[in-house]
Amino acid sequence: MADIEKDDLEELDEELVVVMTDEEGNEYYYREEMIVPVGDKQYAILIPIEDGEEEEDCGCNAGCGCSEDEVDVYIARIDTDENGEEIYVDPTDEEFEEVRKAYEELMVEDEAE
Repeated sequence: MADIEKDDLEELDEELVVVMTDEEGNEYYYREEMIVPVGDKQYAILIPIEDGEEEEDCGCNAGCGCSEDEVDVYIARIDTDENGEEIYVDPTDEEFEEVRKAYEELMVEDEAE
């Protein structure tokens, strides 16, 4: 992934940008799409931010092309470190399945409204 410029991140305005670093020190940028509560824990649905991505969220399904591209979505459990800062960690397989089910239920409820 190419480096994302600071100006690009500032353009995302009020959306939360999450930076994750792999074992090799490579940084990956995600925007927090939504929080899914499961039990007493919270999980973030994260969408990758590509270099030069412009935020276009028209919210329609009318064939404009905005929903035609499939996007890899990541799930992260939100924990708190010893300094009280939020950190994003990989969920267990069981947690992943619980969050996936809860997310699908939320989407069904949202479509029904």
